[in-house]
Amino acid sequence: MDYIKIIIVDDHPLIREGIRKILSLEPRILVVGEAGDGLQGLELARKHSPDVILMDINMPRMNGIEAARLIRQEMPEVQIIALTIHDDQAYVVETIRAGANGYILKDVDVQDLIRSVLSVADGHSVIHPVVTGKVFGELRRKTAAPSEEREPLTDREMEVLSHIARGEPNKLIAGRLCISEKTVKNHISSIFRKLGVSDRTQAALYAVKHRMVHL
Repeated sequence: MDYIKIIIVDDHPLIREGIRKILSLEPRILVVGEAGDGLQGLELARKHSPDVILMDINMPRMNGIEAARLIRQEMPEVQIIALTIHDDQAYVVETIRAGANGYILKDVDVQDLIRSVLSVADGHSVIHPVVTGKVFGELRRKTAAPSEEREPLTDREMEVLSHIARGEPNKLIAGRLCISEKTVKNHISSIFRKLGVSDRTQAALYAVKHRMVHL
């Protein structure tokens, strides 16, 4: 069996223990390391090359957002899920911009946590429904309501959007689609215009909300 290798990064030992016990219920998941802060998490990622990292946000020495950013730069193939108590937009935006593929809350149901890990390991993105609803509430006050008359995205733009929703940077998207980074940027600008959004986070959330990408 090919295991999904997991690293748990949280500064509370009891929370790490609880997460480890939950993940042990799924035979395909193997926890290969635990860390108490972002710096230790980065070191373990370098050592074990995990498939998925479950990352808290507020931690000593190095927080989860900075750790996620460094890990994605060094190891873009590693998937990162923020597992946190914070559901406000500022944290969501910064965490996704740092490269997280998922954002779920610590009160998540046991089976939902396992499903989220399996989904992200398979290359999809996950966002806690409460977080999605709250952030969209903010976005509705800042962006125009969706219109049936919006100019449709091209097939290539849909491909780029799916990669944006996974939190992938432009360089990685360009490599996956065999196009230049400049072309990726042009597609992203067109996507923002057509969807009526102003950044990657809004585009990703729009795509999830309107089922434009498969998660």
